[in-house]
Order: sequence, then structure tokens, then C-alpha cells
Amino acid sequence: MTSCKASSTRSRPRSGRGCSPRRPAPGSGCAPEFEAALALAHEIKTAAPEQPVILTVHEMKRLARNAAELMTLSATLQSNGIQPELLSGPLTGIYDPHGMGSMFFSVLTVAAQLDRNYNREKPLEGQQAAAHGNHGCRPRVIDEADVLFVRALREKSTPTPEIVKKLTIKTGKNAGQRPSVASLYRALADTDA
Repeated sequence: MTSCKASSTRSRPRSGRGCSPRRPAPGSGCAPEFEAALALAHEIKTAAPEQPVILTVHEMKRLARNAAELMTLSATLQSNGIQPELLSGPLTGIYDPHGMGSMFFSVLTVAAQLDRNYNREKPLEGQQAAAHGNHGCRPRVIDEADVLFVRALREKSTPTPEIVKKLTIKTGKNAGQRPSVASLYRALADTDA
């Protein structure tokens, strides 16, 4: 049995008005070659309903930018009976829009939505933590009192390795140990700024 292929390669729209310069959205009118390939595939399927029609795309990310676009495209392909073919990536192959191909798009849609939610919620969590004073930094090893002590020793020309031997970390998992020379220099630089 032979099949007709409608191939798509996307390029940047010339007008650029209201379109993403990276990947235009299907159905937005910003991807003329992709829209033309979908229209051609639909025409072929209409002319020869029994003939399998395959829409070939290089990568999955060329199909849609988010879950909503993927669901819309999936519904369009399913209603028209068009089979998507992915040429590269972990999901390489041809997918029937009915049966297992339908499940394929459902799983991809859920995964895309989970990824979108994660990418939206992660910065919000960071903003909430920052509002409570947590800026994601490591706790200070040398506190303000130790910095004053270190400055006094440096004024007496005490060598830095000797200063470190006189200090101990007061909090955290390394409490009771000596700070490194690098921590000492960092603490001095932070207080100078």
C-alpha cells in the first residue's frame, strides 16, 4: 500500500507581526508552510479517503509550543485522519491518529502541561521564598563578630593562615570546624562591598 506524504519545514514569517520569531503556532497564520502542509494533507485525504496521509515533521517540538497547541493539532489530525511522522528524537516513527496514536498524543499533552505548570510554578516558589528572606544562598560561615576580629588581626599583620586557625564555624553542619582561607577572603570582600 502506498502513502502520500505532506512534508513541512518551518521558517520565520516575513511580516513578524504578532508571531513568535522562533516557532510560530499552528493555526495562528504565522506558519505559512506548516499551514500549507496541513491543508495539502487534508486535500489529499478528502480526495482519497482510503489512502493513508502522513504529515512528516523533523522533531516533536516543531508540532506545537505548548499543550494547548498540541491538543488543537491532535484534534485536527484525528478529525482529518492524518498520521504524524517524527523523523528524530526518542519518539521517532509514524503514529495513527486513531487507537495507539490517539493515546500517544494524550500522553504528550499531559506531559507538556505538567512541564508548563512546573515552569510556571518554580519561579513563583522562588519569589515567595525571597519574600520570606530566603535568597537561595548558603549560610554564612563567618559572622559579623568574626569579621571584626579578623580585621583587628589583619591590622596587626597576622598572616591569613594563622587567622583561620583562630576561628571556628558556629552554626550549620560544619559547626566546630575551621573555615577555609577562601571563606575568610569571601567574608572580607562581602563586608568591603
